[in-house]
Amino acid sequence: MKLTKTLLALAALWAAGAAQADINIGISLPLTGPANGLGIPMQNGIKLWPTSIGGEKLNVVVLDDGSDPTKGVQNAKRFVTDKMDIVMGSAATPVAIAMSDTVAEAATPQFMFSPAVLQAGKDTWAFRLPQSNAVMSHAVLKHMAKLGVKTVGFLGYSDAYGESWLKDFQAEAAAMGLAIKIVATERFARTDTAVTAQALKLTAANPDAMLIVASGSGAAMPHKAIIERGFKGKVYQTHAAATRDLMRIGGKDVEGAYVVSGPCVIAEQLPDDHPSKKIAIDFVQKFEKANGAGSRNQFAGHAYDAALVLEKIIPMALKKAKPGTPEFRTALKEATETMGRTVVSHGVLTYSKDNHWGYTTETGVILKVVNGDWKVE
Repeated sequence: MKLTKTLLALAALWAAGAAQADINIGISLPLTGPANGLGIPMQNGIKLWPTSIGGEKLNVVVLDDGSDPTKGVQNAKRFVTDKMDIVMGSAATPVAIAMSDTVAEAATPQFMFSPAVLQAGKDTWAFRLPQSNAVMSHAVLKHMAKLGVKTVGFLGYSDAYGESWLKDFQAEAAAMGLAIKIVATERFARTDTAVTAQALKLTAANPDAMLIVASGSGAAMPHKAIIERGFKGKVYQTHAAATRDLMRIGGKDVEGAYVVSGPCVIAEQLPDDHPSKKIAIDFVQKFEKANGAGSRNQFAGHAYDAALVLEKIIPMALKKAKPGTPEFRTALKEATETMGRTVVSHGVLTYSKDNHWGYTTETGVILKVVNGDWKVE
């Protein structure tokens, strides 16, 4: 009887120790609201994550932020109160930015699922899994220059994502020495259901091309408005629109559109020597087996890549500290900054202490909508 009690006590202690060693990750996603076309594929990608890394169990908590910054902050506060080792999210840029102060104050790594630009000195704990708007602007501008585009009309969200694209696009054009100018600028809210007035002003300016800055299914509405107002030039969309929602909702109006994306969306079309081809095909096969043919998109790829980063940094951090402690969270941050060249489905990440974006200008690819499908330009 004494032996049995002793074994039971040891088992209880071991179980408590194992639970304490679990790695806890809190994720805030827009599963409802205007950005749900980004959050839902990411949630489906997270379901494919491994259940353990480095011999330690992963506990993953996913909360809906409703595409709302206030709700995102509430989720972030819950995560840091629960002493999550890592916080991820949101896929909606305004929400990711709103969460960042709370997560940083708790000295916890935040992996953003959007290209959120923070004020100088504010991104010590924040890393981005999507490509920066500057990196993607580079690919768009290079393609525009090849097609002889000189003037551009801008129609974008009136929030941090839209404004960042506007700023980075212009800065990148100047850095590349290109004579490509934005000649008309119009904005709209994520919740708007029409942009008739903006479309009329932009088409009246008659630029060579339009740059639409919107996300998921919300990218189709402004695109259709431009075409319905008789615009005959080229139309470009950002990497937040690299989902089949654009084609599903936009229909014939988005035929011929150019969309900048990470390479995972067109894995099979990548050249054999592309560093991401093998990993991108692995992502596509696993994701579409679980979610159906053609279900891949830019954001599902980021969810897949998040697991690849975790598989690299968690073993590094475990050598320094135990999960659930401030020391472990610091070790995770340092591991991310020193993990070195890491090939993922979206390209090659190389974070550093001074670079929490990771991707280089070679990352972006231009897709063209042809017969309701993607074709690499």
